[in-house]
Amino acid sequence: MKTIVCKNYEEMSIKGAEIFAEQIKKKPDSVLGLATGSTPEGMYAKLAEKCAAGDISFKNIKTVNLDEYYPIAPENGQSYRYFMNKNLFDKVDIDKNNTNVPDGTAPDPDVESKRYDALIESLGGIDLQVLGIGRNGHIGFNEPDSKLISGTHVVELTPNTIAANSRFFASAGDVPKKALTMGIGSIFKSRKIIIMANGAEKKDAVGRMLENAIDTSCPATLLNLHEDVTLICTEDAI
Repeated sequence: MKTIVCKNYEEMSIKGAEIFAEQIKKKPDSVLGLATGSTPEGMYAKLAEKCAAGDISFKNIKTVNLDEYYPIAPENGQSYRYFMNKNLFDKVDIDKNNTNVPDGTAPDPDVESKRYDALIESLGGIDLQVLGIGRNGHIGFNEPDSKLISGTHVVELTPNTIAANSRFFASAGDVPKKALTMGIGSIFKSRKIIIMANGAEKKDAVGRMLENAIDTSCPATLLNLHEDVTLICTEDAI
């Protein structure tokens, strides 16, 4: 695992955007795996600036998102589809028909999970996947457990994750209790992965990941098995 330590969130966002821009320039029809949350938000802003300046184009790019709350409608202001539209897709020259987020309104989440994995495979797989890391080491909504699921699946959110995400809702009671998430196997099929960590509250999880020991009680540690992973983090997260 390569590590890039940045002075602050701004520098981390710039570095992440540089790696994504390099991928887009190298392969203009790349399949990009995207994540939501405050960590990659700055990177998306930098990518939008690069697109507006004509440095990169998303015209032939396809995207697949890691996860989505379940159940939730795409127009809900707290859905991950809404987040992606607001923070990236509405600001770049991408065809939204080429953007994919798990369907939070699907009547059967298991059927939707199988559809999503088949979709990723039909696109030829993910060229570059961005991940965040939870305080407990979760990636996507793959929470610490004695065993982890390989493919996309529906998951019950832990009380800690619900509490962490409640800041985006009116109350913790409004946070959906389930989510659809790519599994570890789905993530591992990505050709290249960057994982971003910002802030001292991520230091313990990052430290465990960098110990180079594999432990499903800290799902991010499994990234040590992937051949092309880059950690981009702030100084206080390592």
